Amino acid sequence: MIDLTPSPIAFSIGSFGIHWYGIAYAVGLAVAYVVIAHEARWRGLDVRLLPNAMILVAVAALVGGRLYHVIDQWQLYRDDPLKIVLPPYSGLGVYGGIIAGTITAILYARWKRQPFLVWADAVAPGLFVMQAIARWGNFFNQELYGAPTTLPWGIAIQCQYRTQGYPCPPGSDPLATLGQHFQPMFLYESLSGLIGAIVLIWLARRFAGRLRPGDLLLVFFIWYGVVRFLVESLKADNWLFFGLPTAQIFAASTAIGAAVILVVRHLRTPPPEVGPSEAVTDAPAG
Repeated sequence: MIDLTPSPIAFSIGSFGIHWYGIAYAVGLAVAYVVIAHEARWRGLDVRLLPNAMILVAVAALVGGRLYHVIDQWQLYRDDPLKIVLPPYSGLGVYGGIIAGTITAILYARWKRQPFLVWADAVAPGLFVMQAIARWGNFFNQELYGAPTTLPWGIAIQCQYRTQGYPCPPGSDPLATLGQHFQPMFLYESLSGLIGAIVLIWLARRFAGRLRPGDLLLVFFIWYGVVRFLVESLKADNWLFFGLPTAQIFAASTAIGAAVILVVRHLRTPPPEVGPSEAVTDAPAG
C-alpha cells in the first residue's frame, strides 16, 4: 500500500504557489513536442508550423478540458462558482480537451493548407506521451482515483480531497486518510499512454506502406476509448446521463466509432503502397 499523500504545491514564489499539476502538464507538453516533431520530420512535414499550432491547441484543450471537468464534478463548484476560473486549478476532463483541441487543430490545418490527417498521425503518439506524464499531476492533487482497494499499489487519499462517492465521516481530520486506499486510476492511464505511444510508433514503421493517413489517430481513439471505459468503471461519482456514466458513453462511442471507420476505409480499397514522405508531396512546404 502507498501511504504517501503529497502536497499539490511544488514550491512558492512569494505568495504564489507553483503546483505539481502545472509542472506535469508543462513537462508532458514539452516531451510531446519532441515526439511530434520527430514523427512530423519522418513524414516530411514542415515542423516550423508546430510551435504555434501546439500553443493554440494546448490553450483550447485546457479550456475544453476544464469545462468538461467542471460539468463532471459540479458538486465541487456549485457553492463557489469562482473556483472555476480562479487559481489554483485542479482537474481537467480529457474528453473535453480532446474535442476542443481537435477542432482547433482542424481549423489551424485548414488555415495553413496542411494535410490534417497526416499531421494527426504524427500527433497521436505525442498525445499518449502527454497523457503518460501529465497524469502524474493527478497524483499530487490526490485526484483521479477509484474505489477502495486492498491491492499493493492502492493509494491513500486525505479526507479533504475525497470526492462525493467516498466521503469521510463528519468531523474527520481533513489530513486523515483513515487507513483507506483507493484504485490509482491516474497510474493506469499513465501506463496506458506510455505503452500506446510505443505501439503507435511501431505501427507507423512496421506498416508504413499499408496505413492510410489518419489510421494512427483512429487507433489512438480506439485504444484510449477502451482504456477509459474500463478505468471509469472503478469510479463511483460519475457524471450520469440517463443513469449511465457519461465518460463511459463517450469512451464506448469513441472506440466503436473509430473502429468502424478504420475497418470500413480499409475494406473499400487497399491503401496505396507509399512511404511516409510520399504521402505529403502535394502539401505546401511552409
